[in-house]
Amino acid sequence: MLDVDRSTPPVLFHHGEQLRLEKLPADRSRIIYPPEPLPGLARPDEAIRHALEEPIDSEPLSALLFPDMKLTIAFDDISLPLPQMRRPDIRQRVIEAVLDLAAEAGVTDVHLIAALALHRRMTEAELRHAVGDRVYDAFAPRGQLYNHDAEDPDGMTLIGTTRHGEEVQISTRAAESDLIVYVNINLVAMDGGWKSTATGLSGYQALRHHHNVHTMRRSRSFMDQENSELHTRNWRQGEVLRDAGIKVFQIETTVNNDLYGDGPMQVLAKREWEWNARDRATFMAAKVGLDRLSPANRRKILHGWRAPYAMTSVQAGEVEAVHKVTTQHVYDQQLVPVQGQTDILALGLPYICPYNVNSIMNPILVMCLGLGYFFNLYKGRPLVREGGVLIMSHPTTPEFHPVHHPSYIDFFEEVLAETTDPEVMEAQFEERFATDDWYRHLYRTSNAYHGVHPFYMWYWGSHALEHLGGVIVVGGDPATVRRLGFRPASTMADALEMASDVVGRQPTITYFKNPPISMADVT
Repeated sequence: MLDVDRSTPPVLFHHGEQLRLEKLPADRSRIIYPPEPLPGLARPDEAIRHALEEPIDSEPLSALLFPDMKLTIAFDDISLPLPQMRRPDIRQRVIEAVLDLAAEAGVTDVHLIAALALHRRMTEAELRHAVGDRVYDAFAPRGQLYNHDAEDPDGMTLIGTTRHGEEVQISTRAAESDLIVYVNINLVAMDGGWKSTATGLSGYQALRHHHNVHTMRRSRSFMDQENSELHTRNWRQGEVLRDAGIKVFQIETTVNNDLYGDGPMQVLAKREWEWNARDRATFMAAKVGLDRLSPANRRKILHGWRAPYAMTSVQAGEVEAVHKVTTQHVYDQQLVPVQGQTDILALGLPYICPYNVNSIMNPILVMCLGLGYFFNLYKGRPLVREGGVLIMSHPTTPEFHPVHHPSYIDFFEEVLAETTDPEVMEAQFEERFATDDWYRHLYRTSNAYHGVHPFYMWYWGSHALEHLGGVIVVGGDPATVRRLGFRPASTMADALEMASDVVGRQPTITYFKNPPISMADVT
């Protein structure tokens, strides 16, 4: 963490598909930088095999496999990691190791399912990247590798209800399997555990019990499991799966935060006061180059980047025991100790979030990334005090991917034209979008997010909306920003001046620099 003084240079802010430099006020501003990347495992394939044979609170995977069994391997979808990793993807490494053991045991009834929940279907290229060409070519042509379909009337099974009356449903294929092997990449502390199967292989009937305004408002950081109502409800659903005799062998992995490697983009991970002449020239060349490109070309270049992540841990076995170890590995890489809250929290939002991979960051996703994800990257207390102001830098244009986000377009035009109140949205509009036959058709047959998905993205920011005294967007399209219920500002200086109306004339300012991903441990 750096306290800003008069000698501190301007700092890098991500601004969607562009980059900006901003000068922060001296003597009352601080910058939280991500930790340095942890070293990766020297022999990841050996580590994977060891985890499968020496699991936590479970028999070895090889002992759970037998010739006439039904084996289902489920894996995380395109929503992580962000950005996508270089080949071979960790999912490929783990799945190949599991399939090798299955082949040795004589298992022939194997299905591989991309655990989408209500996300869009992955394309062939995206599936190939995740599982590798060898696995794809062996299983996809025979219909044994496919995307989860939460709206398949014959493909979903109601398992039961929790003690609180919450329904639990998962893929019928998974429910009828002798063993589910779940392959997880834990990019943040919220990922993994029972959320993998109870959410990833589920559908609207079950998801509505925790993807709702009440749950989101009671989650005091999705990343802090002890204070997350979302975590609590997922775990209750997981208990129903376990008590119903559904056997899950959980495999969880963690990665470091090396997004850029040692190539020309490494300047984006450096602290500005460490930049040398070459770094400054590299940054300016990247900034000017991006500014000159069309939005479509900028998007193509940035989404084409593959990060050189290294795997820092792999553990397998019983779901809850595995997740406890995994969470600590995530914290080891991401936690930054921070003392005290701030009046103003400043964020530079990048071009990507979990729901616009190879796509467009539409205004609802801007809201979700800033107020849902970045705001919640804390443990203990929020970085910004109650009644404080959040300033986000992003173009926030009214642009939508027509294939990926059709219900988002209607949400923006119909729902946000009426209200920005999550409770009103939930009561008056959610069910119609969730049960619309056209949205269902596009989710099942195209590459569209489910009709209810934009509502969930808005609910994701419910805690922040209650907590904050104001939200200002720097450099955003004014009409679009106002449609979201926020205030537009043309410059950072203007935004700070506007924020002073809420928090006073000499506020404290914290710039939380993400990406790479970090998490504030606020005391």
